[in-house]
Amino acid sequence: MSDDLPSAEVARVARRAAGPDESARASRTWWEGQADEYQREHGAFLRDAGFVWGPEGLDEAAARLLGDPAALAGGRVLEVGCGAGQCGRWLRSQGVAEVVGIDVSHRQLLHSLRIDDAAGARPLDVVQADAQRLPFADAAFDAVCSAYGALPFVPDAAAALREIARVLRPGGRLAFSVSHPIRWCFPDDPGEAGLTARDSYFDRRGYVEEDAGGAAVYVEHHHTVGDWVRAVAGAGLRLVDLVEPEWPPGHDRTWGGWSPLRGRIIPGTAVFVADRPSAG
Repeated sequence: MSDDLPSAEVARVARRAAGPDESARASRTWWEGQADEYQREHGAFLRDAGFVWGPEGLDEAAARLLGDPAALAGGRVLEVGCGAGQCGRWLRSQGVAEVVGIDVSHRQLLHSLRIDDAAGARPLDVVQADAQRLPFADAAFDAVCSAYGALPFVPDAAAALREIARVLRPGGRLAFSVSHPIRWCFPDDPGEAGLTARDSYFDRRGYVEEDAGGAAVYVEHHHTVGDWVRAVAGAGLRLVDLVEPEWPPGHDRTWGGWSPLRGRIIPGTAVFVADRPSAG
């Protein structure tokens, strides 16, 4: 669920259906307004060039969920929901030949340009686009990654993964992280109140924050673990790993509903890793 939303814009919270266009429009509106604060609050944790899979701090430098970066040295990688391009910038620093990031928010992409400009580096290739409609040719990328980017906000997980699989070459890898589905049973509270299950795990209605006119200003969608597994398989991909990062000792950062208290008891993040089988 969202945190630190400008309360003046939110008149009510609802659990209801929200389609692809409404969801994309809400995400664009929310992130245009929140990008600056998000980067101020979380930029140091994410690092200008760092690949963190979630609030627990699982780092791709150690996890290698995309495989050995050296194997992608001559390839192309797409980051879906790239924000300020931190993950893509890290991949480029590891020798990946070409990294492209997409994000629905123009303001987030301006932060990517800001970081590269401050470092005097070649700007990361970024595109403003909806993850549900990727503006790329079939089999254009050797790997696709998404660290809490875009996929928690799409209503049709199966359709989104089919679109990602379309741009992934045979033999390529997809790795993406989302809020762990079990978290939807609990209040989005980092304290003890967030440890009591309240809502049905099987309630797949979207979480929608609306303005006074009833327009969605923030939308997030719940898909169960089984939904994600079926979406992976339905896209023609082969699930090779499901990582549930444990909260590491000494990590005392609270981020929205994520905290050491909750992280020691229930998982906060799920990372799905899948391959597109090679032709033949």
